[in-house]
Amino acid sequence: MKISISGIRGIYGDDLSLHDVVKFSRIFGSFISKFGTKTCFLARDTRPSSDILLKTVCAGLMAQGIDIFNIGIAPTPVAFRESRKYKSALIVTASHNPLEWNGLKFVIEGRGIFEDELDSMLKGSISSSTTYGKEYDVHSSYIQDVIDLMKKNGYTENKEKKKIIGLDPGGGAACGYAPELFKALGQKYHSVNDVASISSRTPDPTSDDLFELCELVKGNNLDFGFAFDMDGDRLVVIDKNGRKLSPDLTLLLCITNTLHHGMKKYVTSIDTTNAVRDLVKAYGATLDYSKVGEANVVQKMIELGADAGGEGSSAGFIIPDFNMCRDGILAGAIISSSSEKVIEECMTMASKYKVIRSKIPIDSSKYSSLIEKLEDKFKEDSYDLLKLDGLKVLVDDNSWILIRPSNTEHALRISIESEPDKVSELYEKMKERVISIYEQIK
Repeated sequence: MKISISGIRGIYGDDLSLHDVVKFSRIFGSFISKFGTKTCFLARDTRPSSDILLKTVCAGLMAQGIDIFNIGIAPTPVAFRESRKYKSALIVTASHNPLEWNGLKFVIEGRGIFEDELDSMLKGSISSSTTYGKEYDVHSSYIQDVIDLMKKNGYTENKEKKKIIGLDPGGGAACGYAPELFKALGQKYHSVNDVASISSRTPDPTSDDLFELCELVKGNNLDFGFAFDMDGDRLVVIDKNGRKLSPDLTLLLCITNTLHHGMKKYVTSIDTTNAVRDLVKAYGATLDYSKVGEANVVQKMIELGADAGGEGSSAGFIIPDFNMCRDGILAGAIISSSSEKVIEECMTMASKYKVIRSKIPIDSSKYSSLIEKLEDKFKEDSYDLLKLDGLKVLVDDNSWILIRPSNTEHALRISIESEPDKVSELYEKMKERVISIYEQIK
């Protein structure tokens, strides 16, 4: 089982049991009760185990005297948005992990739980309650809220011919929501894998080849294709030629659109492409970095009063005034409003760089000693070392290496960016160095 600010995740029936779900639900119920919160919004994705897990969560929270407002199947961004009204939310999902996985996401006042809050929650005891909570079925205003945001900020004013979109919700929680939004925006679309719990692809669109969506886009001369993960917070974009865009380019498209609509202050995770840095600077805006992880980005956004930003590695786009989480559905709507000028600007800027991301399975007990030895090794061929999150090696103005433990898996995540003709060689040298040192300390 993996416990982090991203939530609780494990393989259901293996290292994640119904007993665990009851325990963590009651712990969360006790934790929010300490702050006077007695209501919680609930949602789930479409995994085979999610229905029974949601029912178990209901029982655990109600045992703590928490009234639950249950929407059933709904994307994570919907739950985050609604948690502003209900003060908290708990989502049954393992996001982009394989189907046999599942987990819980904890939300407080519209945002994910911070690291210090997670520590406090896990160290807390399960309090007794003299009352039993009630359950209510609810609906969401999320779709209308997105439409209102788009209209208010001028995203619907593009005078060019409206884009025609391909949608692939992957049989996940975005199945009803994404098509409904694009229909309401007057956007024509085609779709595949749009029936809940039925999909021809894996839950993770970032690693899947998305063959059906690519063929849908090419075969119908569509402008974009949008694929979502199981809980709708991640977005993968297919261009008009049927090619997958990188997560960083997807985020870049969102940020460029917001720059064109007057936003000035940004926060992105430390693993985000330099193309965002260059573009933000070109518009006279500011950019600050946070640790990797949605909650870490949001925490920094709140601290600095940022307008927008996100995570390059997950294409996780965030407008904190609207939603303090990655919002793949909102990102898709904003990208679909892009002018040809915005698209060309993004492609030109992104072409200067290439990012390689990979991971190495590793014993978590070796993280600290590995990072320490890598720091010594990289000192000789870098101009700066940053330890905001793991170890970031600044090789030159256009090149960096980031080595950090995963928040969601038992693995070491490795990200490298450089000029397209240099990045592969840099990656191979770095990977060889990491594996060599790890073998020595195992």
